[in-house]
Amino acid sequence: MLAVENLEVVYDDVLLVLKGVSLTVPDGAIVALLGANGAGKTTTLRAITGLLGLHRGEITKGRVALDGRRIDQLDTPEIVRAGIGQVMEGRRVFAELSVEENLRVGGYARPKQLGEGLDRVYGLFPILKERRGQVAGYLSGGEQQMLAIGRALMTDPRYLLLDEPSLGLAPLVVAQIRDLLVSINRQGTSVLLVEQNASMALAIAGHGYVMEVGKLVLDKPAAVLAEDEDVREFYLGLHKGGHARSFRDVKHYRRRKRWLS
Repeated sequence: MLAVENLEVVYDDVLLVLKGVSLTVPDGAIVALLGANGAGKTTTLRAITGLLGLHRGEITKGRVALDGRRIDQLDTPEIVRAGIGQVMEGRRVFAELSVEENLRVGGYARPKQLGEGLDRVYGLFPILKERRGQVAGYLSGGEQQMLAIGRALMTDPRYLLLDEPSLGLAPLVVAQIRDLLVSINRQGTSVLLVEQNASMALAIAGHGYVMEVGKLVLDKPAAVLAEDEDVREFYLGLHKGGHARSFRDVKHYRRRKRWLS
């Protein structure tokens, strides 16, 4: 199990971003982490994968543990070898490298399993196999997202962390990414999914958390969250009766979320 325990994170020795965050990702599960921009979702992923230092951040309290072993004091390559992979927001493929070169970079930490990794990725993403020699910068946004996910899978992670994988993609492509995440999970990879697309995330997750200004304010099974009045209103854009609000209604709406009262 991957566990984040009472985590506090500070940037630049001044800005407290995470304030006692605790969450778990059980083996074989899909867990959704929801929240608005600036809530602290990306910082949570950085804390897990050891990338805070690149952004002048540090853990000042709490810990991250994998199967009871503390990993937040390890460097990022060690965390990757321990079984955690991350797909960052914005895809961040190496645009001037080919599709296969991007995948080979992803498999650098496990060179002996390179062939197995390529076979798995090409099995999940046939379009990448077709375009294995194409320069990654010329792929569509959806294909680049598939490449970013495939690159993370090259280390055969037990836990895959994804930061806004649906961002900027057409609805049809979002549905494809959703189905691929389900397939990856069924192959034995646990998933921590950070998403603003709450509808997509809750549709495939077994459990969900809602984060607001550095704190977790809701922690429930995904099906329960999907029926929560505040989640439906503030994250799914629905009011009572299941009808969507117009932009005019939302713009002038003033009711506070219950957890901020």
